[in-house]
Amino acid sequence: MIANRQEHPARRLSSSRLWLGIVFLVASLERLLTIFLYQPVSFSDTPSYRRLAGTVLQGFANYDGTRTPGYPVFLALVGSDQTVWYVQLILGLLTTLLLFYIGWKLTGKPWFGGLIALAHTLNLGQLFFESDLLTESLTTFLVVVSIAGVLYWFLNPGKRSIWLVFSLGLVSTLALFVRPLFIYLPFLTLLVLWLAPRPKMQIAEPNNQAAVVEKRSPLHLGHFPWFSSLIFLVPVLVLLGGWVSFIHARFGDWSLTTMTGYHLVQHTGNFFEYVPDEYATLRDIYIKYRDAHIAEYGTQTNTIWEAIPEMSEVTGFSFYSLSRVLARISIQLILRHPLLYLQSVATGWWMFWRTAVYWSADALRFSWMAGTIQTAILAERAVLFLTNLVFIIASLAFSISESLAAIRYDPSRRILHFKDQVGRTFAWFLLATIWIASVLQTLLDHGDNPRFLVPLQSLVVLWVAIFIFKITLNRRSLAKYFSKS
Repeated sequence: MIANRQEHPARRLSSSRLWLGIVFLVASLERLLTIFLYQPVSFSDTPSYRRLAGTVLQGFANYDGTRTPGYPVFLALVGSDQTVWYVQLILGLLTTLLLFYIGWKLTGKPWFGGLIALAHTLNLGQLFFESDLLTESLTTFLVVVSIAGVLYWFLNPGKRSIWLVFSLGLVSTLALFVRPLFIYLPFLTLLVLWLAPRPKMQIAEPNNQAAVVEKRSPLHLGHFPWFSSLIFLVPVLVLLGGWVSFIHARFGDWSLTTMTGYHLVQHTGNFFEYVPDEYATLRDIYIKYRDAHIAEYGTQTNTIWEAIPEMSEVTGFSFYSLSRVLARISIQLILRHPLLYLQSVATGWWMFWRTAVYWSADALRFSWMAGTIQTAILAERAVLFLTNLVFIIASLAFSISESLAAIRYDPSRRILHFKDQVGRTFAWFLLATIWIASVLQTLLDHGDNPRFLVPLQSLVVLWVAIFIFKITLNRRSLAKYFSKS
């Protein structure tokens, strides 16, 4: 897309192989070293995933709907904690290679792809999550596969097929089944396929000069045909529709899980004093636990998990009925006190950008390493947090400049001058993927928000790197942009 066309093809191929070799070697040795120095780690969420994995093996007979089935099915298929650990390390290696492909093809520079891949694989936060029996590594892999698949479709018009359409729909749907936050990903992906440029071909004109024209094929994009859209939507509708129907038939909720009410209380618990007297019993129990939780931890986050047993015992509500009642109470509170809700939402959105690293010093085979690793993690978190801030500012600048250019029909007003529609569309795709997640995660929950960024952290780094690369490449155009402004 932005490749240097003067560079000799053989030299370009040699460079790409060299960088791919470096990335593969570093990523492989790092994970072998991890196996030697570390161990798989369970966290508070892990037992629930394991319990649900057991019900999956029993044909979902006792599946309680508290989580989407993506990670439980993964655990059920893979097996023991040790095997899951190895598989997640392999998925981390594959994610690294996919990021190399994305960075390389976006810029035409193998060194750029190599640096993006190394930034991911040397990120201790990503590496330790591969050892954690949590959803993050599998989610990261599926999201990056979706992103890479879209880029492959953009860049290889001749290789577009029904099977690739179907695969993009399937992988983006699997991502939401592992982490429901990505409910938007299949639909955003489909929209981007609609907006992608058409493939072109050369035909001979009567004057013997070749002319580039749009290729009219049944699978071309730009005017994405209904048949291709339906192929994409088959796994989306079958899996998503089937799961929602399962939840409704068994638990009476039209939702991805049975936990909606408990998640919303993470927001509304901050102002639970305003719950009407109709629900005074629930209100008073929750406030009692909330105040104790704040006294111990300084925040009311996750109070609900401590309050559920007494709430159920006193009111007689089942786990599922209590969730529905709390959802109804929370929606009423949000509608009556929108500013208090938005204040909580804003706090959760800001927390999203605070990088998360889940690791355990106890899992180290050599305890003397803990201090050095902790220092390295703090340094990496500082760098990533700064990168996240740059992303927020740069993405807003990009969005404003693109909008002004579109409104005034003046391409020179674009702060990043992509030479083709592919680069611009893909930049918007990355931007939308990250920003939608940042907003959606805080609208629905207010808990461990930084964890929601983990599957997208390397994409944030990628977008910032592209921004800096383009700014450096187009210094003169940028000077003209600011002189016009």
